[in-house]
Amino acid sequence: MKERRVWTKWFYWFTFAVSIILIYKVLDNFTAIGKWFAGFFHIMMPFVLGIIMAYILYVPARNIEKLIKKINIKGLRIITKKARVLSVAVVYAGVIAILALVIKYIVPIAASSIIDFVNHFQEYYNIISTEINALPEDSVLKSEAVVNAVSKIGQINLTEYINIEKLTQYAQGAISIATGIFNFFVSIIVSAYILLERGEILKFLRKVSKAIFKNDVYQNVAKYFNRTNEIFLKFLASQLLDGIVVGILTSIAMSILGVKYAVVLGIMIGLFNMIPYFGAIIAVIVATIITIITGGLTQAIWMIVIVTILQQIDANIINPKIVGESLKISPLLVIFAVTLGGAYFGILGMFLAVPIAAIIKVLIEDYIEMKE
Repeated sequence: MKERRVWTKWFYWFTFAVSIILIYKVLDNFTAIGKWFAGFFHIMMPFVLGIIMAYILYVPARNIEKLIKKINIKGLRIITKKARVLSVAVVYAGVIAILALVIKYIVPIAASSIIDFVNHFQEYYNIISTEINALPEDSVLKSEAVVNAVSKIGQINLTEYINIEKLTQYAQGAISIATGIFNFFVSIIVSAYILLERGEILKFLRKVSKAIFKNDVYQNVAKYFNRTNEIFLKFLASQLLDGIVVGILTSIAMSILGVKYAVVLGIMIGLFNMIPYFGAIIAVIVATIITIITGGLTQAIWMIVIVTILQQIDANIINPKIVGESLKISPLLVIFAVTLGGAYFGILGMFLAVPIAAIIKVLIEDYIEMKE
């Protein structure tokens, strides 16, 4: 018994010493290890993108599969047996059709607007400078901070960054065309296989979880995984669809008003609208400034009125219909979460802050309920 304790003691100290050496080696070769992980992540990027694509397309694929399975016509029963394959095919056909329409109609208009804005940038800057100089000396817009900001904007030469030659150099420096095409197709194939075999994948993950965790722990893991997945899917799908709807309506409304760069500004408002609270405010401020410069104060006021009405319709009618049931978190928590997420993780953090806050709220509420 005493000899066993001695061996246990020596084994403990040996393990401790090996751990210290490993930690030292990791820290000593941190740069090399970081490069290895970066290289590994680069190799795995097509698979990561494939998983993300499959996750985004899961809801429409699932709904189409359910719809196909409801078909109860004798001659079409063979179709119901292949419901999953057909649902995935329909989803990808829909995505390809949408991309084709965007490339054919939206991209040329957006590219033309951006090029026009770049070409007239100096002219717009001169208009801003003239308007600010015409203001009274005690105006807020003539403060040192505003004057310095405007001066820095004037020093920007957008044509150095946005031209075909530079864009080609950036594209070549970032990734070769052949590798990009290969990665794109690998991502599509990976996402398609994940959608087709999602039942088997989930079954395997359940088996692994059962093998690792005790039954009560497994039940909790499964419960919170399902709830987390439900919150994320609901939020991502609803915000994406809502952003598209808002972007289309805003672009149409601005085009009717004769706002310059209406499509680009509408797309920007739709994208920023996906970020709760702050996104819409930031986008409208930017759109207002550009509209004042390009169309005057009257047109900008009309634009603000119309966009505000559309956003109110979206907030009270469209968004609730798309989301279904709310994530059930207070506006104060949303503002706090978006602020914190944006401060530490940028735009992506602002976008994902709300569903993460909703998940944390669920965990805290369940913990409090358990302790009561």
